Amino acid sequence: MRLPKAVPALLTAAAVLLAVTACGAEPDVPAFVGGPATATAAAAAASPSASTGPSPSAVATPTGRPRPPGQTKAGLLPPVVNHGPRTGDLVALTFDADMTDDMLARLRSGTVESYANVRIIEMLERGKVPATFFLTGKWVQRYPELTRRIAGNQRFELANHTFGHQAFTSSCYNLPRIPAAGMTEDVAKTFRIIEGYGGRQTRYFRFPGLCHDRAALRALSPLGLTVVDGDVVSGDPFATDWRPIVKAVLSKVKPGSVVILHVTEANARFTDEALPHILKGLAERGLRPAPLSEVLGA
Repeated sequence: MRLPKAVPALLTAAAVLLAVTACGAEPDVPAFVGGPATATAAAAAASPSASTGPSPSAVATPTGRPRPPGQTKAGLLPPVVNHGPRTGDLVALTFDADMTDDMLARLRSGTVESYANVRIIEMLERGKVPATFFLTGKWVQRYPELTRRIAGNQRFELANHTFGHQAFTSSCYNLPRIPAAGMTEDVAKTFRIIEGYGGRQTRYFRFPGLCHDRAALRALSPLGLTVVDGDVVSGDPFATDWRPIVKAVLSKVKPGSVVILHVTEANARFTDEALPHILKGLAERGLRPAPLSEVLGA
């Protein structure tokens, strides 16, 4: 659905508040690339208390069930991945579902009609296109039926994007910062919320704005997860046309790429229009979308 003409101006004013584009800050730890097994080994080497264990995807949990993709050994500094192997023809389409208190207030006031772009999900369903959704807990709570629909599709994976899209560093697009003491529980709580919906659960996590430093990573070390940034930033939030989104993706995408898009409609109004052109361009380049776990080799 398209928004009234007055709304884009309000959205532009909110742009400085919402970190829905990739943060330019460089983390003070290396961004490991490659599959989670490789990244886990690198993280283990960087951790003072590390001991290298077997690949997470090869180990069963105490219940006998396979570990979810992205699960790593708790207590180690989480690995950070930007993309998968540059061989083959797979790419990951990832969609962030942001939700902040400010966004909730705009929904309640009627200033914004929706932060859930159902057309994107319908398009992926019709085309049987795999995708991975990085969900905030507050988005899930606002759109439980849509979350259930996503979880019910075996081509879709579910991942974690924090509870309320707060910043984990001191400077991240003017987002309100989460207290250091609350970082671990914020992410743990979001995993618990998402897990209640079943489907293809993962232990993948993405920081708001891609803003993270060693302190933020250390706070998440008890959770046994993999941090996923991405190597193709679409720039879809607040875009004024679909064409720049398509150009940003197709000019950078390679085998193994992790593409960052958004499913937040009012904050990414042209993603649904760009998506068919992106899919067509990927096919023309001999690339095909796959779940994030397959692209990373989990």
